Amino acid sequence: MGQTIDIRVLEMLASKVCHDLISPIGAVSNGVEFLAEMGADAGDEVTDLIKTSAQQASAKLQCYRMAYGLGGADTSIKLEDVHKTFALMIEQDDKIHQKWDPHAPLGPEDRPAGLCKMLMCALILGTECLPRGGDITVTSDGNDGITITANGDNASLFGRAGDALALKLDYSEVDPRMVHPYMCGLLAKHHGYDLKVKSQETGLISLSLVKL
Repeated sequence: MGQTIDIRVLEMLASKVCHDLISPIGAVSNGVEFLAEMGADAGDEVTDLIKTSAQQASAKLQCYRMAYGLGGADTSIKLEDVHKTFALMIEQDDKIHQKWDPHAPLGPEDRPAGLCKMLMCALILGTECLPRGGDITVTSDGNDGITITANGDNASLFGRAGDALALKLDYSEVDPRMVHPYMCGLLAKHHGYDLKVKSQETGLISLSLVKL
């Protein structure tokens, strides 16, 4: 089950997380500085910017913590937690919408360790396949497996993401854009799951998540 991770991959993962957080945290910092200078004259737009940006940064951190952090594999995490946490992240730009019921029968009934973690990984990968936004659905495949579908205008599996997910991409070829699907593949292998591309069509990408 063990898997050696090259230090370069960890550096790329850190770069991705920092890149995704720089914008909202920078907006908070700028808003606070402006508020300090203008005081009561700053207006509601500044306080709204600070609030929205702080919420965006917090939501992304929660998703990344569940996907990449050790605690994300805890069996106490429920599908409802995944749904709620992911909703907080995608609602900020309102381009991507999730359309699935976290209370529906999905995956094994015993909720094995890592299921919610791997689902969050798959959901994040789904967002990266929707450059112009769209819908993400989660359904049962009828055999204790889960299908995650990203549907939208220009939906596509970018670059060599499929190879990265299947761990067919050499770590030396991993860049900040490929690091998430590559980590998905590593985490799936470590926790005993098969996460792979199920189908690719025009405007639609489906992923399959199965406990081995």
